[in-house]
Amino acid sequence: MEAISEDPEQMSPATAKAASPWVLVAGGFHQKGGMDKANLALGQYLVEQGTPVHAVCHTADAEFANHPLVTLHRVPRPAGSFFLGRPMLDLHGRQVARHVTGRWRDARVVVNGDNCLWPGINWVHYVHHAWTPNPQEGPLWLGIKQGLSDRLARRREKAAARLGRIFITNSNRTSRDLIEHLEIDPGRVHTVYLGAESQWGPISAAERAASRKALGIPDERMVAVFVGALGFEHRKGFDILFESWKVLCADPRWDVDLLAAGSGHALPMWRQKASEGGLRDRIRLLGFTAEVRDLLAAADLLVSPARYEAYGLNVQEAICRGVPAIVSRQAGVAERYGPEFEPLLLADPENRQELLAKIRLWRSHPDVWHAGFQRFGESLRAYSWRDMACRIVSIASRVEGGGGAQRTERQNQPAAVAGRR
Repeated sequence: MEAISEDPEQMSPATAKAASPWVLVAGGFHQKGGMDKANLALGQYLVEQGTPVHAVCHTADAEFANHPLVTLHRVPRPAGSFFLGRPMLDLHGRQVARHVTGRWRDARVVVNGDNCLWPGINWVHYVHHAWTPNPQEGPLWLGIKQGLSDRLARRREKAAARLGRIFITNSNRTSRDLIEHLEIDPGRVHTVYLGAESQWGPISAAERAASRKALGIPDERMVAVFVGALGFEHRKGFDILFESWKVLCADPRWDVDLLAAGSGHALPMWRQKASEGGLRDRIRLLGFTAEVRDLLAAADLLVSPARYEAYGLNVQEAICRGVPAIVSRQAGVAERYGPEFEPLLLADPENRQELLAKIRLWRSHPDVWHAGFQRFGESLRAYSWRDMACRIVSIASRVEGGGGAQRTERQNQPAAVAGRR
């Protein structure tokens, strides 16, 4: 049973006795999503250092929630909707932040983007002003909801940009987006790449065999994977990948199948299109899976032609497993590709011919790319989630009080590979 506090006055004994806690406002603290995994890593690092944490969220891993230094403030999502839960997270986050900073002058508050309008540390995982969804398909009500959600997010993002005193981002691309689109002082923006998990290492022969057996993949078939949400706005670029795969499969010599893992409103549409095109065996849509690590164990390639990607944890996780990854050059994670791997970066995610060329380039020498990405993965795994959290705390320690304005130095970032640009 989680130790849950709906009222900021109800704090764990350990929190009540300690000084200078942190308030973390996030959608979740768990292993099931990129932002949630990053937020969990920061929370875990803080309590490991003996720092009390107030976690304001919708969901959290039980182990983290039950830690004696954690006071969990769980915020409900009406009808399970993130859209309806957003204002409640903001309200509860500000309530807890106001209470904690009122009791501890040096308490620090970390929010994520526009999820809570508070003048502290803003850890930005996504910039709404950098990407405008424009769904061309799907039901009318969904398009209206998406448009309303985007307009509200942009308005709140501007407010958050005015309030924040220090901004942590997941890539240099995200930092540039904040500076260019929201006119934030560059001296207040700091890039800290997302960390990696050491256990997401090279794939053993036994692990690969078990994963392929579970997925029903014959030993002789090669497999490419796509991991991402399948929405009608097509931000992750699955529409371009689908059309490209149709072209590849028209060649009877093409021996690579595609597995797509991800949920979303457009999933039924893509399943229907695969069936109608006679591609149900060549393009398998798995739906949501929490077992991405196991899926990657069966993969020979990951393809991520995203139109907008502030970072791209799915790409990093593939590389950590030694799986070659084709990704848009504009994605934040592409900054960590050295010259040796740049041929697999897409200059234009809208260009189907370029994507086809990248896939065929990989297929011409899969063993060579696999060996190179094994080295790449080893480099990324050397920079852990703990290292990431340590950098964030180091930056925050230079800020007076609970996130007061004080100019800080940009933290050096780990090189992905020798000779990176």
